[in-house]
Amino acid sequence: MSPRSGWSPVLLVVFCLFVTVCCKFPTLDHIKPKASDKTQGRAVVELLRRLLGTRSPEFLVSVNRSLSNDSLDVCELRSSKNNKIFATGSTGVAVATGIYNYLKYFCNCHVSWSGDQLDLPRPLPRLTGVLRINTRHRFRYYQNVCTFSYSSVWWDWPRWEREIDWMALNGINLPLAFTGQEALWQEVYRALGLNQSEIEEFFSGPAFLAWNRMGNVFKFGGPLPQSWHVNQLYLQFKILERMRSFGMTPVLPAFSGNIPKGILRLYPEANVTRLGPWAHFNCSFSCSYILDPRDPLFLQIGSLYLSQVVKQFGTDHIYNTDTFNEMTPPSSDPSYLSAVSRSVFASMTAVDPQAIWLMQGWLFFSDAAFWKPAQIQALLHGVPLGRMIVLDLFAETEPIFSYTESFYGQPFIWCMLQNFGGNSGFFGTVESINSGPFKALHFPNSTLVGIGMTPEGIEQNPVTYELMSELAWRKEPVNLSKWASLYAVRRYGSTQENLTAAWRLLFASVYNCTVPHYRNHNHSPLVRRPSFRMNTDLWYDPADLYKAWKLIIEAAPSLMSKETFRYDLVDVTRQVLQVLTTIFYQDIADAFQHQKLPELLTAGGVLVYDLLPELNRLLSSDRNFLLGTWLERARSLALDEKEAQLYDMNARNQLTLWGPSGEILDYASKEWGGLMEDYYAQRWGLFVHTLVECLDSGQPFKQDAFNQAVFQVEKGFIYNGRRYPTKPQGDAYEIAHRIFLKYYPQALKRLE
Repeated sequence: MSPRSGWSPVLLVVFCLFVTVCCKFPTLDHIKPKASDKTQGRAVVELLRRLLGTRSPEFLVSVNRSLSNDSLDVCELRSSKNNKIFATGSTGVAVATGIYNYLKYFCNCHVSWSGDQLDLPRPLPRLTGVLRINTRHRFRYYQNVCTFSYSSVWWDWPRWEREIDWMALNGINLPLAFTGQEALWQEVYRALGLNQSEIEEFFSGPAFLAWNRMGNVFKFGGPLPQSWHVNQLYLQFKILERMRSFGMTPVLPAFSGNIPKGILRLYPEANVTRLGPWAHFNCSFSCSYILDPRDPLFLQIGSLYLSQVVKQFGTDHIYNTDTFNEMTPPSSDPSYLSAVSRSVFASMTAVDPQAIWLMQGWLFFSDAAFWKPAQIQALLHGVPLGRMIVLDLFAETEPIFSYTESFYGQPFIWCMLQNFGGNSGFFGTVESINSGPFKALHFPNSTLVGIGMTPEGIEQNPVTYELMSELAWRKEPVNLSKWASLYAVRRYGSTQENLTAAWRLLFASVYNCTVPHYRNHNHSPLVRRPSFRMNTDLWYDPADLYKAWKLIIEAAPSLMSKETFRYDLVDVTRQVLQVLTTIFYQDIADAFQHQKLPELLTAGGVLVYDLLPELNRLLSSDRNFLLGTWLERARSLALDEKEAQLYDMNARNQLTLWGPSGEILDYASKEWGGLMEDYYAQRWGLFVHTLVECLDSGQPFKQDAFNQAVFQVEKGFIYNGRRYPTKPQGDAYEIAHRIFLKYYPQALKRLE
């Protein structure tokens, strides 16, 4: 040790480097939890009561913000004499994360969207000395503007409460809080002089609000009932109160320039651009009106709205808005782009002088042809350095920081996107997420201030989110094979070698996509409109999936009481049948091409009359895979039958046509019981039937004619009025085992 300082020279250098990174942005120093230490501690105690019931008093909780002197969260756990665990941390989130770490690695417990495994040992395992958990990341961000439409649109308070608990346990301290904003916009528009019909012409239906907010669509799926505003506002107040009670910093919405057409009646001189169509929509629901941020009216509307947000919701000073989301700006002149971001930011600081603008970096990737270095730098530098945080939204596959010199000096958050449209289907990029955040941290002149998770939809692939959230608290990448084995043990509360082996196989294959630039839209023919141009590629060897399936099936009899296991048994079997659908599709296509009717009847018959009905039965046997739940949640928010029908249409359309005529067809596909039977299987039935008729009559297959016919089937599903089960039916093991006996030999045969 150096006698003068008490520090070794090496430690001193490391410490100085660390302090430099942390103190680079004094502009962020005012972002602190508003709740008192006592309030945050109480929030964790209540979380533990909800999670652990009568075992919760075995954990003693204390929040002490002075534990951290650099805004970086820390938690310390120790055992007390009477077999209790004492946890103290710098925030409520830090304590919840520390306790979850103990539950995972000392008690083999697990909490997820698809069930919990909480068989706590008695007494609690003792800690020798102090277990210290800390993070190098100031912010741990969660959610995507699309998540509010693809996943949480129909949630009630109990479901939100559960999600915020999950956030706290997984270390999230910067969540997006976008619920209820239309109620405030309605007040602003009324104050400006818009009439009710002009407002109703603007808002989309609930399932499409994410894209209404970003200026992509308007009106479709609407009008929004007044009861919707009341309900969402009530939810937002509870959401914000709970988030803040844990010491989280909720991110609130700000104005992007997207306006109702009615504004032109009131302000005919305003500098407004009408955009072109978005994503195959025509201008009856798209071609939004965008107010130029340099127009004085922008500052007026933006500050009017934000003052309403701050008045109703309070503030933690971080606001999100996205200009030019999937829309090309009218000019590429750097001075114009700087003026735009300067004006957007001015509308925030006019209301909150301490405002920080959080921006999704998606535009730089989605319109890379427009956003060259000069344009990116201009937009970013319109805001003072350190007053904007950029979300590197898809960093596991398309990192932007690495070719923009760390966003030209603006702070950024390295994010895992993982999922598009809330699609079902196994997927992960575990090698990339295991190394990516550490590469970003050590990047020359890195401006990294956090890591995040930005899925468009949740409630799938829980393993990837658990790994990603844990990496925020790790000092180096994990051993993925070992991590996968431990995950299996705690997810099922079982040390069976079959299960750890299965998860190692999955982690090395389907969860490790290394294809450059791969976007995880579920391309499987199973959930796509049938044609002869379907994507049959896989990024993994299905042999690994089949081996894992066999291992999980063999372990099943003794584990069916665990919800987490039942979910994974259904999920892995579903994935296998998704792959086999592609194989039968290829058989169907080959038979038709070679005009072999018997082979076409065989392959088509197996797919339509056995595999798809079996898959529907399998999905219907687990509560996590039910169409009925999604629809019932939507209907439950309605005050009367008219509203219920509107919400039902919204819920069904988003999953299927995504627009009046299939504009973004199957983008938000889900493999759910009920949907499999009445939507996907119906399309495949029509396809096979059409091909058989073509061979019988010697007529060629015409895709356009088929598309018109199948569109009637798709539309028919949206308006079929059928109520689907909200409770699981049948025995998941019995169904999965029957499918295994029938299809495992076939699957192996296809590998030869």
